[in-house]
Amino acid sequence: MSKSEGQIGERPALKQPPVLFDRTQKLIKEIDGMLDGDLITYWNNPGGSVCSNDVMGFYQMLERTGPKKKLYIFLKSNGGNGQASLRIVSLLRRYCEELVALIPLECASAATMIALGTDKIIMGPMAYLTAVDTSITHQLSPLDNNNNRVKVSLDALSRVIKLWRDEKDSTTDNPYQSLFKYIHPLVIGDADRSNSLSVKLSRDILSFHIEDEASIEKISHALNSWYPSHSYPIILREAQAVGLNAIEMDSKIHDLLLDLNEVYSEMGQRATTDFDASKYHNNEILNIIETKDLQLYYQVDKDWQYITEERRWKGLNDNSGWRKLELENGKIRTTRFHIS
Repeated sequence: MSKSEGQIGERPALKQPPVLFDRTQKLIKEIDGMLDGDLITYWNNPGGSVCSNDVMGFYQMLERTGPKKKLYIFLKSNGGNGQASLRIVSLLRRYCEELVALIPLECASAATMIALGTDKIIMGPMAYLTAVDTSITHQLSPLDNNNNRVKVSLDALSRVIKLWRDEKDSTTDNPYQSLFKYIHPLVIGDADRSNSLSVKLSRDILSFHIEDEASIEKISHALNSWYPSHSYPIILREAQAVGLNAIEMDSKIHDLLLDLNEVYSEMGQRATTDFDASKYHNNEILNIIETKDLQLYYQVDKDWQYITEERRWKGLNDNSGWRKLELENGKIRTTRFHIS
């Protein structure tokens, strides 16, 4: 058998994203030296999200660093699970007397909830928060063109009902009779329950540092009901109008955080290896939590195959998980961090 024949069917070398611990550590230590407290970073790739596994990552880091008088957290995320946000805030506040958010870019949805749990929010010129009203992807949600379940929000459903009442559809006396043809009643019920959850989460998180019930109610109501879009950008002056303790970021710290974001973005670049039109492998880094001398990152390590009959992608050979890099005696030690 020739060498070329023996290579038939072999998988190509898998693309690996760079792990830039030396560069991120240099920036973190420089930023940390400009602050009157200790710095933790929490960065999500656009494909990553705030999730419950991150709580264990924060715990590992905070146990190592120990209690601090003042803790700064750099937040960059498109959102995720609001209940995980509550757990992250609860954990962070156990390890510091004062908690401050540093936001140079997007801090959306569940990440906004984390920011709500801080005593002060420092925002750069490109920074924004968003509404925290919750949408759900239910097992009975409608399917999109790619055969994926779509998210359903109570706000969208309420607007459909309002439009029906304003227009007075003559073909039916009950808008739900038409709506149920497209959205299962259990989805509507869970969307209502989900909205109640986001309001409670907002109140509980704010109560960690605000005692005035009227202020808690105002901020919670605003972030759950004021905005016509879940992704509406709440910039600095709007955050102040809502009632948040938000101030402008120092330009030097802002520029360094952008540099750090650039390095994280390089780590979180796409790392997919195509085998053929229906199979590929993903090695992308999604979430990063870091402080001085310690970095945790979640890396996907998974095959994907397209199932034509079901019109969907199926994951195979999943070895995804957390990796931990520690600086010990001048040397970098890399280990797997297992969460079950």
